[in-house]
This record gives sequence, structure tokens and C-alpha cells, in this order.
Amino acid sequence: MLYSKTTPEQKRVKLRELLASGTTAQFPGAFNPLSARLIEEKGFAGVYISGAVLANDLGLPDIGLTTLTEVATRAGQIARMTDLPALVDADTGFGEPMNVARSVQELENAGLAGCHIEDQFNPKRCGHLDGKNVVDLETATKRIRAAADARRDPNFLVMARTDVRAVEGLGAAQERAKALVEAGADAIFPEAMATLEEFKAIRDAVDVPILANMTEFGKSALFTVDELQGVGVNMVIYPVTLLRSAMGAAERTLDSIRADGTQEAQVGSMLTRARLYDLVDYEAYNRFDAGVFNFRIPGAD
Repeated sequence: MLYSKTTPEQKRVKLRELLASGTTAQFPGAFNPLSARLIEEKGFAGVYISGAVLANDLGLPDIGLTTLTEVATRAGQIARMTDLPALVDADTGFGEPMNVARSVQELENAGLAGCHIEDQFNPKRCGHLDGKNVVDLETATKRIRAAADARRDPNFLVMARTDVRAVEGLGAAQERAKALVEAGADAIFPEAMATLEEFKAIRDAVDVPILANMTEFGKSALFTVDELQGVGVNMVIYPVTLLRSAMGAAERTLDSIRADGTQEAQVGSMLTRARLYDLVDYEAYNRFDAGVFNFRIPGAD
């Protein structure tokens, strides 16, 4: 009821344990707080909060238009709904190294288990689009060093994302990954790897956990979790999958209403009223105060 029973500090420890477990943890992307609860119910290891999703949900493209306040607020709303650790996309850290430091502390305060900070510069682009630009190595490492130095909880995960593969090639991505680890990164997010062999090359370059981004319509094939585990990937994210699924369903329902004059044809594919009430835990509120819950859930008895 209301908030997670697990503290942010406990979630951060759990994330560290997952990354050290020798398995590949799956983190679907939550597009709102309630979807985070659904991810937990389905047995996943953690929740991912995509910068693209947060921007798109505001009707904006993923080009660095969202602010620290917007990201920290929404990410905190999502993280509070689940006992799972939540990793958030902090884009480029929202400014210069001092801004990066503040970003980390705001995300700590919001209850996140960790964040990743990338080496693009604004206007940034989605990691799986062409035409990206990356900052020089000194700027990239300053961001990570500022993030690592700023955290108060040593278990808050600072992950470095590098987009240099698409700009300078795989060898450059390996070298940059090494430098980012030396600067204090706890984990590496090599963006837009094209093959399993490329993930393996990053795995061989560093001795910290690595992440694979399995986004649809991107540069990578949609590898299975077993395939990714086979090349040493520690975490896999599905950042926009649930948003795309939900918006696809919404579009089909609107088309049906427009064509038929009623939503009747789509009702069978909707979440039922009873299931929605179950997800928001109406019964727990009833136990807390019968005045909050004073009506019967259809089909619940």
C-alpha cells in the first residue's frame, strides 16, 4: 500500500547482488508507476526507466529536452511503487560536472538504485539512430568522476554509457569503456552493439558488469537472455517495449471506437476492472481504513 516496503538502500544492495550473481538480469522499462508494479508481479529482477520514454510520455522527442527535475520526479514516482531496484537513464547528466553531481544526489533522494550517464552532447539522439556525436574522452571521464564522487550511498550504481561505437568503431568503444571504468564507473552500457561478438568484445575489455539494450527497431538483433548471458552480459533492458505495446493497443482501441461507434470489439483485450483494482491494491486500503474502500469489486466474490 502506498509505497514500497523495501528502502532505497536495500534496493541498491539488491542491484549490486544481481550484477554479481553470474546471471543476466532482465529489466523491462516502466512507462508509468503502475507498470512498475506489473513488472514486479511478473517476476522480473528490476525496473528500467528510459529517458526516451519519459520524454515521449511528455510528447517530446528523445533529444535532451527533459530536465533533471522532470526526470527525478517521474523516476521517483515509478521507483516508489516496487520493491525491485530501478535504474534510470540520466542522459548526459543534465549539464557540466557540477550538474552531474547534483543529478546523482537528486536521483539518490528520489529512491533510485542507480543511473547511467552517457558521452553524447546536446542535442543528443536516441542511441540507435545514425548521426550521433560524442564528447571527447576527457569530458566523458569528468562526468563519470563527478557522478561517482557525488553519491552519498556507495551502493548507488553509477553506470557509464558510451555511444562511441557508432562514431569511431568497436575498438574505440573498448578503449573508452576502460577509461570510464578507471574514472569510477561501476558498470558499462555499450550502446548500439550490432552482434553478440561485439558485446563479447566489451566484456573482454572491462571487468565490471555490462548492459545490453534490446530495444525494438534498433541496431541490435533482439537476442535472447540466454544468448546474452553466453557472452557475459549482466543486465538486459527493454526500454520502450511496454510504452510501444500500450500505445499500440490505445491506437487500435481508438480506431475501433471511431469505426464502430463503440469500444465493444476491444473490451476482451483490456485489463479488467477487477485486475486493475488488484494492481492498485484497493483491498489493502480497505484494511487500513474501511472509509477509503466502501464498494464491492465486480467479480471479486
